[in-house]
Parts: sequence; structure tokens; C-alpha cells
Amino acid sequence: MISGIRVLDMTNVLAGPFCCHQLAHMGAEVIKIETVGRGDLARQLGADKGLAFRNMGISFLAQNAGKKSLTLNLKSEDGKAIFKRLLDKADVLVENFRPGVMARLGLSYERLKHRHPQLIYCAISGFGQTGPMSKRPAYDQIIQGLSGVMSITGNPDDDPLRVGYPLSDTIGGLTAAMAISAALNSTPRGQFIDVSMLDSVLATMGWVVSNHLIGGIEPAKNGNENVTSAPSGTFRTRDGLLNIAANEERQWQSLISHLGCEHLAEDARFETRDDRKAHRAELTGELEIWLAGKSATQWERELTSLGVPVGVVMSVPDILENEHTRHRGLLADFEDVAGIDRDISVVRTGFQADGKPMKVDSPPPTLGQHNEDLLRELGYDGDAINRFRMEGVI
Repeated sequence: MISGIRVLDMTNVLAGPFCCHQLAHMGAEVIKIETVGRGDLARQLGADKGLAFRNMGISFLAQNAGKKSLTLNLKSEDGKAIFKRLLDKADVLVENFRPGVMARLGLSYERLKHRHPQLIYCAISGFGQTGPMSKRPAYDQIIQGLSGVMSITGNPDDDPLRVGYPLSDTIGGLTAAMAISAALNSTPRGQFIDVSMLDSVLATMGWVVSNHLIGGIEPAKNGNENVTSAPSGTFRTRDGLLNIAANEERQWQSLISHLGCEHLAEDARFETRDDRKAHRAELTGELEIWLAGKSATQWERELTSLGVPVGVVMSVPDILENEHTRHRGLLADFEDVAGIDRDISVVRTGFQADGKPMKVDSPPPTLGQHNEDLLRELGYDGDAINRFRMEGVI
């Protein structure tokens, strides 16, 4: 897709690395520029303390397969000189420092664009490069709270809840990857891309935002219920929870017919879509009486065959082990990975091209694994590389 594109990944932890993770799977050569001695902070993060101690934390392994690692001290003159040589052959630069950091290093887009007019420079931050909040530090949970996501997550009587994974970081990374992909097909190519995690999350909130802006509806928590239709939510069965989204009239009729409660169609409370929405709680109670006769897995199999959208509420391990996930090629398996001496599985991207999943050939790199190869490619000889190493440039 974007084979032949070179990306300089100057990012840490999640939003930026996740963006460059997408680009690597799409065929780009991604060079991860890391702090000398420490590297990406994600190398020290994750549930396995042993891996974190070895600078190969699970949080790092998850987002960095297929990349090359170059350690570089950008505060040194030699480090900046090496970086500028890298820029001569780069198409994209991605960074997620707080606004102003790259300028203090003398590496702002304004400084670089004159020598590199074709460079796509993407800056990812919590609030964007401009505006009253732009200088504030931000982590995923801060953005979830400020964006309103927490205010609409959970049951109506509960306190606001964060989504159970780093939603804001992930959406910010996807937004950046999308913008970079578009820029690679623009003429002229060179441009500055300013990605705000807050803006990115708000842009994905669709109906919640539009219902407020256009319809004057105050966004609220609705638990597992889909407010646009009923029955559309999570229901208890004899064993397990089942999501049902019978949003169309024919699906509603198929559902109650198969459950054996056709009489609900004659109940004035449930006669129309709007009636069912208005009496959502009563409808749930009625349906759960009949759903108690079988397990969620049984109902899923039977109702799916009738064209009713349903799905068992699964755990993360369950869906990762599911045959469908494996069939789609979503997981990449790497054997005996350097730096950890064990096999690992990581997630690829959420799409296929020409019937094949996107994939990279190499596992996540050890810190500075590609220092010598990349520096020799830039024209430095062994003596220079040894000097850089002794002086802490790399």
C-alpha cells in the first residue's frame, strides 16, 4: 500500500506508536527514534515485570512490530546531524511531544520544511498545537473525561466510567494514520498535520454529539441499551449475557416468534418501535422470562440463523481464541523474539487488502537494535559509530 515510504517515529507510549504501527503494517519502513539508554517509556510498562525490566515491556511489544530502533541523543550536535541525514531520505515524521518541545530542539516543522519541503510532519498531542488548552499535559483518561465519553458511559444511576481500554490514545493514533495516508496522496505532499486527541474523540461521537447540536438532546448514560431502538441491548439468559439488536420490524417479529412470545406484538406497550423504546424496561423484563429457557450460546446460534442480530458477551481471551479471529489473520505470531527469548502474539490491523491481512515480517525491536545498520546506510563508518556510542550520541 505505502511500500517505499520511510517514516521517522519519534513517539512514545501509545497514540503515536499506534499510528506508526498502522503505517508499518501498510508497508512503510518505520524507524523508531528512541532516547539513549531508556527508549520508549512503553518499554518499561505492562503486566509482565520481567519483560519491563528487560526494556521489552508488553505495552511496547503490542505496538512496535516491524519497526527498526535507532537510539539518538537529539540534544547533542552529532545527534541532530544524524537526524538531519535521516530526514533527507524520510517521507514522514511523527512526534507526540507536548507542543513546543521540538521547537526547543531546533526541529520544528517551520525549521525543517525549508530543507525538506516534501516532508509530512505529523504532531499528535492531547489538545492540538493551538488553543487555550494546548500546553496542558494529557493522558487517555484525561481526554476521556474532558470529551464527555465518561459522562455517557455506565448505568444512569452510576458515576461516570472510563471506557475499559485507552480509547482516546487509540482514536488519536488512527486519526493520525488516516491523515498521513491522505497526505501521501496529496500534491504537493509536504504539510504539517496537527492531531488533537480531544478533537479526534469528539469527531467519533457521531449521534451523541449531533443529537445535542441539532436535536437539543442532553447526552446521558444508558448502560448497555441502544437508545435508538428496542429491543437493542444486553439481556440475561439461562447462562450468560446476550446482546440483541432487533432494530428492524422483521427482526422484532422473528425474535418474538422464535422465543415463543408472539403475544408481545399485541401488547400496546410494544406495538411500534417508538412504543418499545418508551417501555424499554418492561420489554426487557418480558423477553428475559423467555430467554431464561436456554443459554446465550444456544440463542446466538438459533437467532443468527433467522437473521436476528445477536451476539454472546465474550471475554477478551474468548474472542482472541475464537476460530473467526484466527481465520481473519488478526494475530501475528513471532517465535523466539530477541530480547525476551520467547514466542509472542500481537494484534495486526483491523482490515485486509485483496483478501489478505496486513502484516510485518519482524517482531518488535530491542532498544537500538538497528543502530549500526542505519548509521552505515547514512554513510558513517565503524570509527564514527564507535565514537557516537562512547559519547552517548547513540
